[in-house]
Amino acid sequence: MPDKSNPNKTANPWTVLSTQPIYQNRWIRVVEHDVLNPAGKPGIYGVVHMQHIATGVLPIDADGCTTLVGQYRFPLGVYSWEIPEGGGALDEDPLEAVQRELAEETGLMARRWHPLLRMHLSNSVTDEVAHCFLAWDLEQGIAEPEETEDLQVRRVPFREAYDMAMRGDITDAMAVASLMKARLLALDGKLPKDVTALILK
Repeated sequence: MPDKSNPNKTANPWTVLSTQPIYQNRWIRVVEHDVLNPAGKPGIYGVVHMQHIATGVLPIDADGCTTLVGQYRFPLGVYSWEIPEGGGALDEDPLEAVQRELAEETGLMARRWHPLLRMHLSNSVTDEVAHCFLAWDLEQGIAEPEETEDLQVRRVPFREAYDMAMRGDITDAMAVASLMKARLLALDGKLPKDVTALILK
C-alpha cells in the first residue's frame, strides 16, 4: 500500500531553525544550519555556497582529437587530466565564461558550440552548478593561463580520452560526464553531422 503520510515526496522535508555563517573567501561561502531532519530530529547541515559557476568544454579538432589539460589538484593531492575547465561570475553567460577559459588554458578558439549538459557537483554539500559544452571548428592561438595554473596540455584522439575515462584514468566529474554525453549523443545521431563524424572517427 502506498505511503500517504507525505503525498508530495518532492517537497523539502528539512526545517531550518537558524543559519550561521562560518567562513567566506572569493570562491566559497560556508554556512551551518541548525535543522530538524526529515525524521523531525534536531541536527546540523553545513553547506558550501560557490561564488562562481563552473564551466567545462570538450574541444574536438579537425582530426577528431580533443585537448586535455593536466594539473595538480590541491584538495585531492593528485595529478588530474581533465577537459579545459574554469568558472565565471554567477550572473555571467556560461558560454562567454567557457570561451574565455578555453582560450586562456589552451589557446584554442572555436567557431561552433553546442551545450552538452548542466550538472550539480557534489550536491550533498555544495550548490555548485557546472555548465559543459562541446566545441569544434577550432583555431589555435596562444595560451595565457593564470599564474596559479601550472598546466600541461595534451592532444589525444577522442576515443583515447573516452577510454581514459572508462578506465578511471580521468576521474574529474565534468570531464567524465562530457566525454560520455558527447559519445552517446553522437551514437544517437543527436549532434550535427560534422562533429558526429569527428567524435566517432
